[in-house]
Amino acid sequence: MLSNRARESFIVKYVVCIPDGCSDLPVPELDGATPLEAARTPVLDALAARGQVGLAQVIPPGMPPGSDVGNMSIFGYDPTRYHTGRSPIEAAALGLTLTPDQVAYRCNLVTVTEDGIMADFSGGHPDSARAAEVIAALDAELGGEVSFHAGVQYRHTMIAPAEWADAICTPPHELSDLPVVGPQGPAGPKLASLEEASRSVVPRFGLKANRIWLWGQGFQPEMPSFREMHGVEAGMVSAVDLVRGIGALTGMTVANVPGATAWYDTNYEGKRDAALAGLADGADLYAIHVEASDEAGHEGNVAEKVRCLENWDRRILAGLIDGLDQLGPWRLLLLPDHATPLTTRSHIDDPVPYLIVDSEVDGPGGVYTEQGAASAEVVPGHHLMGRLLARAS
Repeated sequence: MLSNRARESFIVKYVVCIPDGCSDLPVPELDGATPLEAARTPVLDALAARGQVGLAQVIPPGMPPGSDVGNMSIFGYDPTRYHTGRSPIEAAALGLTLTPDQVAYRCNLVTVTEDGIMADFSGGHPDSARAAEVIAALDAELGGEVSFHAGVQYRHTMIAPAEWADAICTPPHELSDLPVVGPQGPAGPKLASLEEASRSVVPRFGLKANRIWLWGQGFQPEMPSFREMHGVEAGMVSAVDLVRGIGALTGMTVANVPGATAWYDTNYEGKRDAALAGLADGADLYAIHVEASDEAGHEGNVAEKVRCLENWDRRILAGLIDGLDQLGPWRLLLLPDHATPLTTRSHIDDPVPYLIVDSEVDGPGGVYTEQGAASAEVVPGHHLMGRLLARAS
């Protein structure tokens, strides 16, 4: 262990690890265990044994249990104050700046059966380049009062006049294998008309997707920079525009990693190495976000969700800890942005387990699972960043 004098000569580095949607409920296929309990995660287990395991309410009461709300909490911004909607955050990641008279909608490419069942909210996870061709065609043929902007895989953005904001739209991932529920409210007919018109455009491109789904609307939020909020320079690595958008809105450095996807095949090592490089280059804090475990939850894919957690352990945490040790003292926060149970295939607002580890100060130790944190006091999710940076666990 470093002496106090030696310790003061180092700048403490901070890492936030976000295995999206990894928290779960007991799974029958795992004999009643959760993926966190079933996965082989020796590095995570060792970190928990020397850290502090707790329970965080990343989704404030009454707010939708989505990654927009949950990740905003993780980065230390109270969603009840700063959240205006999901899509404007994603729009920021695309470099789009909304004017006060504009609203952004998430535009999913989805697959709906002839009898109106949501067969795939992700439209078969199309290649981003091929999906961009679809979005360009939608903009050319249906644009005018609205505009369409390509994102990643099935996740895209539509910009519309502000008066289009007044609608109730069901997130498509909440409708998996269920009858579709179209947009309601004053703007509902306009949205429904666009969604219907897209059925003559999307199928021409040979994807599994056959139409669009509009939801998650909002106006551009006003958020203080991460440095203003927390007093440190920060960066992040993620393949998801929603998370990258929070970085863009708060002045964080957003790394681009070849091979980083929002799917099971993402470049785990590349994300790890980008974080270590960013910290070595002067960033005080780096966040690593991986979407794969959330996608597995939505797919109901038990084996893949367990594998995602094992990939986190073997392909990120193992090398991450070694790399952090080379840089000097460090502190780490690990938690998901929400739970995505395999049995429900949708987000829920239950509190999620978190882990804080200090390289130089041992915590009480614990087990990083849902059950391991079950008896802990529940803390608001947006308080954790302050705990991490204050070096007080």
